[in-house]
Amino acid sequence: MMQKVAILGAPVDGVTLEEAVERAAAFVRDGGPHQVLTLNPEYLYRALREPHLMEIVRRASLVTADGVGIVWAARVLGRHVPERVTGIDLMTALAARAARERWRVFLLGASPGVADAAAAKLAARFPGFRVAGTHHGYFAPEDEPELLQKIKAARPDILFVALGAPKQEVWIAQNLDALRVPVVMGVGGSFDVLAGRVRRAPAVLRRLHLEWLGRLLYEPRRWRRMLVLPKFVWIVLVACLRGFLCRRK
Repeated sequence: MMQKVAILGAPVDGVTLEEAVERAAAFVRDGGPHQVLTLNPEYLYRALREPHLMEIVRRASLVTADGVGIVWAARVLGRHVPERVTGIDLMTALAARAARERWRVFLLGASPGVADAAAAKLAARFPGFRVAGTHHGYFAPEDEPELLQKIKAARPDILFVALGAPKQEVWIAQNLDALRVPVVMGVGGSFDVLAGRVRRAPAVLRRLHLEWLGRLLYEPRRWRRMLVLPKFVWIVLVACLRGFLCRRK
């Protein structure tokens, strides 16, 4: 088992994308319910102030470093995380593995029709991809019992949930035991990207670790959310300084 490292109190698995897929494959073979969480600076910043969000991270079976900010924080704090494993990259890699292994995949979330379009794209890209079912993310609390029954009846091996963070992580944690799906993972806006509704940052920006900039250019309304990044950097630097001073004593 890969070792977890603590980043501001959040346990993160030091895994590559390939290793994360292998861990998920082991979860499918195990059969029990497992939550996979891709941790980004925005979620971690909120989790430092909202203990229930941090508890979800600590209880998750697999936590990857979603974004260069988490990898940078690990390095500054003297931890080792080999690479970033983003939600959309892990989702795509799991879809490819699912097609080879004949796993059943359920897509939940996004606007009406988007999950269907994303499922169709995955099926076209990965021959053998099996869609267990789809459902949009605009459901009322009173509709949840019926939705949960629909998912359970579909018997998926993987459930991708696109409700936006941290709503999707909270929803998964609350329903994980009832659903009994081997792998349940929050994927944010990945359905919209797969369906062609939202553009992903160009590969050159991703290679330069500037995907956040590309997302801001394509979705200017995200600027308020981006304000978290300098605050996150400050918290990491303060934690590093405190650790250094403690070591000097």
